[in-house]
Formats: sequence, structure tokens, C-alpha cells
Amino acid sequence: MKLLLDTHILLWAKAQPERLPSAARGLLTDADNDLVFSVVSLWEVAIKSGQLRGQFNVDASFLRRRLLEDGYGELPISGDHVVAVANLPPIHRDPFDRLLVAQAIVEGIALLTADPIVARYPCPVRLV
Repeated sequence: MKLLLDTHILLWAKAQPERLPSAARGLLTDADNDLVFSVVSLWEVAIKSGQLRGQFNVDASFLRRRLLEDGYGELPISGDHVVAVANLPPIHRDPFDRLLVAQAIVEGIALLTADPIVARYPCPVRLV
């Protein structure tokens, strides 16, 4: 299964694996799963680390390098992704989460999240 990881799942996987729910740990270590991160997550980390937000105290370039070294696929932002945001119901206000949901819908990839609000979107989502 191809899994697009929400930003907090990426951060936990790389910096605080003890925070990962056991269901997420199982999905991340399953060799049959293709793990994908979005450029949206790197953008979110870069912006929020610049604002000195606690859990985002990580260098986006270092995170990207580690993800690529660990075999994660990188999903760029396309015009189709951005346009799809307009069709989403107003469930979540966070623009990063909304773009991740749009990417999951457009690409037909399951979005792996621990955020119950994100999980309410009508997209392929795995709540852990």
C-alpha cells in the first residue's frame, strides 16, 4: 500500500519514534508499504521552525535528506493538488493539512495521520 505521511507522523518517525502509535509503527515498518512524504510537510516544517514552534524544531533540509536516504518517496506539489483544495469541505483550517488531503485525493494515496479532524475528510485516510 502507498502511504502519504502527515507531517506529525514524519516528525515522530524521524525524531521521536516513541510517540508513534503502535498501528503507525506497524505500517511504517511493513516492507510491503511504499512510504511517501509531501513537499507540503517540508514547507510546513521550514515555516514553523522559523517561528520557533516547539515540535517543529528541525531543519527541513536535514529532514528531507534523512527521508530520501531511508527510501521515502517525495511527492511534489502540482497545480492539480492546489486546485483540488477548493473542493474540500471546510473541516480543517490548517492550509498544510488541507493540501495534504488534496494530494491524497488527487493521487489516490492513503493519508496516514493521527489527527482525527483530518481523518474526517472524504479521502483515503488511515487514522492511527
